[in-house]
Amino acid sequence: MSRAAQGYRSTIEMIQLDDLRVSVRRAGAGSPVVLLHGFPHTKEIWREVAPLLVAAGHEVLMPDLRGTGDTERTASGYDAASLATDQVRLLDALCLQSAHVVGFDVGAAPAFALAAAHPDRVLSLTVVEAVISGLAGAEAFLGSGGPWWFGFHHAPDGLAENVLSGDEDRYIRFFLTIGSRSGVPEDLARHLVRAYTGRDSLRAAFAHYRAMPANAQWNRSWAEQGRLTMPVTAVGASTVGDAPARQLTLIADHLDQHLLPHSGHIVPIDAPDDLASIVAATAARATSART
Repeated sequence: MSRAAQGYRSTIEMIQLDDLRVSVRRAGAGSPVVLLHGFPHTKEIWREVAPLLVAAGHEVLMPDLRGTGDTERTASGYDAASLATDQVRLLDALCLQSAHVVGFDVGAAPAFALAAAHPDRVLSLTVVEAVISGLAGAEAFLGSGGPWWFGFHHAPDGLAENVLSGDEDRYIRFFLTIGSRSGVPEDLARHLVRAYTGRDSLRAAFAHYRAMPANAQWNRSWAEQGRLTMPVTAVGASTVGDAPARQLTLIADHLDQHLLPHSGHIVPIDAPDDLASIVAATAARATSART
């Protein structure tokens, strides 16, 4: 156990947001940080990062995104703008005016939409190992058409969930294996497999991918005149590299960027110390900008 984890305590709360019941893990006290996970992950992907941020003086909020983990699986609402509204309503329910927001993998879509559409609620934005749909700058990464599973998950009429139902363990472990250089601990791997087992769990997960064309259209429209004025940090690792920095440099007034070539795609597992330090430094930049 790391020194930061000693004495670390967290709780899980189920919070009703009108038509959506959200599971969120909370820990610590101080300036709030919202951590948004990717695929195939849940809020538990942050378990090594959260204690470090708490030790740095932050309250940490780790929600399961709509349709994932223990958050309700709804029929619709998986576009990034709707997911961003989920986070606004979560902040309201917790009586928080604003927070530092971190989006990893598909969690970067709602994190970006939150900063773009609700800048008064976002103290700083950190994008980790993700490409923002529709924004220029990621042409080199997407030059070969992007990862094959994007198209598979996009397939209409429930093709992906029909094919994968009953074989979730092998499919989810494929992403965990290729995504981490250090290896996802077995207890966490089992949790993630359970979280994505069942046709409806897969349907909700793939709905995030099926919303990407709508996200891209919204992002392109916003980027024609929009700017991110809060401190923004782009974090790339061995998979996405500098693509997020290339995208965000075109629209962010105060951009910092970091490359972690020693880390696999699942940065919260492979490089939690680096990531927590980067998030804390981004939060400090936001504090300095306000004083």
